[in-house]
Amino acid sequence: MSERGVAVVTGASSGIGAATARALAAQGFEVVVGARRMDRLQALAGEIGGRALPLDVTDADSVSAFCDAVPEVRVLVNNAGGAVGLEPVAESRDEDWRWMFEANVLGSVRMTRGLLGKLEASGDGHIVIVGSIAGFEAYVGGGGYTAAKHAERALARTLRLELLGRPIRVTEIAPGLVQTEFSVVRFRGDAGRAEGVYQGIRPLMGEDVADCIAWAVTRPSHVNIDEIVVRPRQQASATVVDRGGR
Repeated sequence: MSERGVAVVTGASSGIGAATARALAAQGFEVVVGARRMDRLQALAGEIGGRALPLDVTDADSVSAFCDAVPEVRVLVNNAGGAVGLEPVAESRDEDWRWMFEANVLGSVRMTRGLLGKLEASGDGHIVIVGSIAGFEAYVGGGGYTAAKHAERALARTLRLELLGRPIRVTEIAPGLVQTEFSVVRFRGDAGRAEGVYQGIRPLMGEDVADCIAWAVTRPSHVNIDEIVVRPRQQASATVVDRGGR
């Protein structure tokens, strides 16, 4: 095992998750990556010298099998999640809300619960929850996603209280606009509409968020970074964006 220990990253087949896996490997962690798309995951693991395991955080059996296959862990990055749809509440679909809560909230709960004993046994565990600025504010059409991200924020704060006195730190990372596959998923594969989200601005990239995560988990053991809110310079809130290109 590496000097830094083992770091687990969920949702690591693309975007923030893949960038985080690379960043943690560069910092000397032994990285275990989990996601559903094993072809991408295995390529990433080969690139960083890590280990790839199949993982669907919406499936309790999948989470259990993943956690059983990881004997030691010091850092858990709960990154898996996403949004589906941008309809107002009156037109929203139960299945979309259900998936967003399963992927964002219950996925993080399952992974944390499954690895908590091993995190504590490491003597210096660290749980990172990748939330969103949607966990701080609401916006039209974002009901299901903002509700899920508010719940993830509550999860991080609750864990911090419940784990006080135990050798486990808890950090929430809350990004604004990040150019990943997020919007393509939200708009059900409509790449043109997804591209419009970032038109006229320079958004964050997965690597920008990964830098924040890598910095937080490499602070001295007595230092806990409670939360990091990170946005592009051209974004002031979830819905206030300067598209003038300045």
